Amino acid sequence: MEESKQQNQEIIDETNEENQTADEEVEVAEENSELEQLREEKEEAQNRLLRLQADYDNFRRRTQKEREADRKYKSQSLVEELIPVMDNFERALQVEVDGESSEKFVEGIKMVYQQFHSALEKEGVEEIPSKGEEFDPHLHQAVMQVEDENFDSNIVVEELQKGYRLNDRVIRPAMVKVNQ
Repeated sequence: MEESKQQNQEIIDETNEENQTADEEVEVAEENSELEQLREEKEEAQNRLLRLQADYDNFRRRTQKEREADRKYKSQSLVEELIPVMDNFERALQVEVDGESSEKFVEGIKMVYQQFHSALEKEGVEEIPSKGEEFDPHLHQAVMQVEDENFDSNIVVEELQKGYRLNDRVIRPAMVKVNQ
């Protein structure tokens, strides 16, 4: 009986050890599962952080470009209003005058025109070259076509109205006659 008790005790001990090992394995599996979940959460947080940093960088670059464009073209509306004034100055200077007092008046107008012209140039306004140039629909507005043997095909023969650009943006295309 004693022997059977001892055998029973050994069986119980072995069963307890197996149960304890199984419990430890379950515990390790649970810890591994928690560890894996924490790793996934960490990776998700890092990805969110990277996306937020990229979004912020894109936002910063976009706003910087917008500020540069605003500075570059800040005077566009003013230039659009002043271009007709330039046209009128040029027409006024084409009028022939007689008499010394009229000539002095025209000289004064020329000085004002030159000062006005240089002020616009300082702001980045420039005339679009046209006569003798190849027709470019981005820079020229063809209002007439002529046949002139002195010019090649698709060449601007005459400028009817000056065109202007502000930095690299066309404010008003030049109105031109183009050779066919």
